[in-house]
Amino acid sequence: MNNPAAYAVSLHNSRGRRVTEAASPGRSEFQRDRDRIIHSSAFRRLEYKTQVFVNHEGDLFRTRLTHSLEVAQIGRSIARNLQLNEDLVEAITLAHDLGHTPFGHAGQDALNDCMHAHGGFEHNLQSLRVVDVLEERYAAFDGLNLCFETREGILKHVARKKAETLGAVGERFLRRTQPSLEAQLANFADEIAYNNHDIDDGVRSGLITTDQLQSVMIFARHWQQVKTTHPKLDDRRMIYETIRHMINTLVTDLIEQSACSIREAGIATLADVHAAAPLIGFSRQIKTEQQALKKFLFDNMYRHYRVMRMNAKARHTIERLFAAFSSEKRLLPVQYQRKFDTEGYQAIADYIAGMTDRYAIKEYQRLFDITEN
Repeated sequence: MNNPAAYAVSLHNSRGRRVTEAASPGRSEFQRDRDRIIHSSAFRRLEYKTQVFVNHEGDLFRTRLTHSLEVAQIGRSIARNLQLNEDLVEAITLAHDLGHTPFGHAGQDALNDCMHAHGGFEHNLQSLRVVDVLEERYAAFDGLNLCFETREGILKHVARKKAETLGAVGERFLRRTQPSLEAQLANFADEIAYNNHDIDDGVRSGLITTDQLQSVMIFARHWQQVKTTHPKLDDRRMIYETIRHMINTLVTDLIEQSACSIREAGIATLADVHAAAPLIGFSRQIKTEQQALKKFLFDNMYRHYRVMRMNAKARHTIERLFAAFSSEKRLLPVQYQRKFDTEGYQAIADYIAGMTDRYAIKEYQRLFDITEN
């Protein structure tokens, strides 16, 4: 981290780990968090978890893993320019989707509905549960024993009732205070990444076209700029160049607007960050354009009949799995049978949420196809 600002998270103002450990001689505490996340089983499973397209639909579409890597790259660039803790941003962004279900948001919504009578399901809370409890790699503690600030950043939002059960990491939701700037930044890096790579994947898949995208101001403006500079460029490269320019515009605007907000708020310490209004954000124009892009993607891509059909299949798969395990716990693997005895339906949610797309499909076949073993 180069010349961090006084209000950035550092070793000196960090709230540390839940279980005290000796310092690593060659790494900062947040580099250590990042490394633990990368080496976790949950991180590897992201390779086969849906972003928008289910794993078997194509080899070049984004997965939760490649999405997380793109978010981390964008996040580090922004953090460097704002003199924030790059390593913390990288750790948060790499871990933010660890608790996501198979089949993307359709799987999450289905599991939340299944768990309605048992406390519901929130993927941000599940990501925290993964790093706090579910990873089993160390002799001295469950989970990864990450720093407080990394855990705080992973928990982007959570229902108040759940926050009351989380101790220190849930306090900000009860007190209505803000997390670190690094945590705020990670949310926007996520938004920049998925909006822009969903354009790329959407066009590649044929769900949306560049002609349709001309109705979206931020896309049309950058498309025309690229076309003017490179009039003979083929459409594939036009898409890449346009998206590259869009990301640059969004990142630059976020840096400039956020720096202005920090300066105008007179932020000098991390305590000032916690007490202030949110400080990381876009300018009014870019925020409006981003909202228009999100609406376009929702209406034309996420609600495209092909995506809706796959979402229906995903929901059906999750619902049938949950119903089967709920009706007979002995259908669960042995370790989850034992967990069910102590944790009830949360054990089923943990098992299903940890599945990859293809594992969930295979488990469905094993349970409901009589020819499968």
